[in-house]
Amino acid sequence: RQCYRWSDLDFEANKKDGHGIDWPIRYRDIAPWYSHVEKFVGVSGEKLGLPQLPDGEFLPPMPLNVAEQHFKQAINEHFDGRPVTIGRTANLTEAMPDQGRAPCQYRSQCHRGCSFGAPFSTQGSTLPAAQKTGNLTTRADALVESLEYDATRSRIIGVRVIDTKTRERSVIRSRIVFLCASTIASTQILLNSRSEAAPNGIGNNHDVLGRYLMDHTFGTGATGVIPGYEDKVEIGRRPTGMYVPRFRNIDGQDSEADFVRGYNYQTWAPYRKEPQDFSGFGADLKNHLRVPGPWIINLHAFCEVLPRKENRMMLDDKRVDRFGVPQVKFDVTWRDNEKNMLSDSVDQAVAMLAAAGCTEIERHEEAAVPGRCIHEMGTARMGEAPGESVLNRWNQLHDAPN
Repeated sequence: RQCYRWSDLDFEANKKDGHGIDWPIRYRDIAPWYSHVEKFVGVSGEKLGLPQLPDGEFLPPMPLNVAEQHFKQAINEHFDGRPVTIGRTANLTEAMPDQGRAPCQYRSQCHRGCSFGAPFSTQGSTLPAAQKTGNLTTRADALVESLEYDATRSRIIGVRVIDTKTRERSVIRSRIVFLCASTIASTQILLNSRSEAAPNGIGNNHDVLGRYLMDHTFGTGATGVIPGYEDKVEIGRRPTGMYVPRFRNIDGQDSEADFVRGYNYQTWAPYRKEPQDFSGFGADLKNHLRVPGPWIINLHAFCEVLPRKENRMMLDDKRVDRFGVPQVKFDVTWRDNEKNMLSDSVDQAVAMLAAAGCTEIERHEEAAVPGRCIHEMGTARMGEAPGESVLNRWNQLHDAPN
């Protein structure tokens, strides 16, 4: 549920550093829609006035705990341009009565489903709102296989679906089709929509579809122990952590940076080390378990990955699911720019923890494999020219504007 706006630093990056093609849109085109979505979703956060991280329509921010406040103060004293803030998260800190949603109860059980409706979800927010219009029909147990294409009109005319219980195949006719299956599955559907007019999938006559697959890097950074405050405990279970916005290559290329673009840090929800005394039995053991260890600060780096043609997803015609639908396979790897950025992110995490007086600092230098972060992007990229992109500035397929 972390919610961060892109800025023109992001939208202009391809054009400025020559990686990828120029975006056909800029921040000013998207800003009103960011606001529209944030007001509906409900995003809590702190306004910072940063050019690289535009402020949004925020509900009151969740508070930092005592260890995080210590860390924030130390970073402000020792570094310029490295603000520390609370994660901007789609968890309500004020009720939204019009949606029947109550504020967060600080249980951090969002992934189990929240009866209060505090975390944004389709089940708790957008689907009920759509149902109230009277214009929504939902169909369960329907697996989308592919799209049906009319080459004479350059239009999608239907969605081919499989009933997962009866295995019956059918076509749902439509004037307009939105693919909202996220990065991988949406592109899988396009690749599988093969016909005489589109033998390699709809939108793929120029071998662009499925390419330029990106994720964020995951797993690197550093952890440390904040001294003191051991008489303090967190209040409730906050469903978001600290956030350190990008500070690398903001106003141009940093002289000490051997990479382009940058990274941010996130932390998990605040926590104390597990109890240190597991001795005893009964009441003695319970009392020991009530005494947690010291405070931990964990800085996890999320590094931007450059769009590269070689990083791609493809259909695997040798592997199909139980309904005969081709599955996907990947050819993606981290390259020099990502590796250099990862190394810098670990060094800077260690430096910040040290500046905060942390002890027991541990470096985490082994990046997880691509896909582990589940922030997949790309594969059906935007652009002005159909020969080098799949979508136009309105997010429509060049080959099928509907």
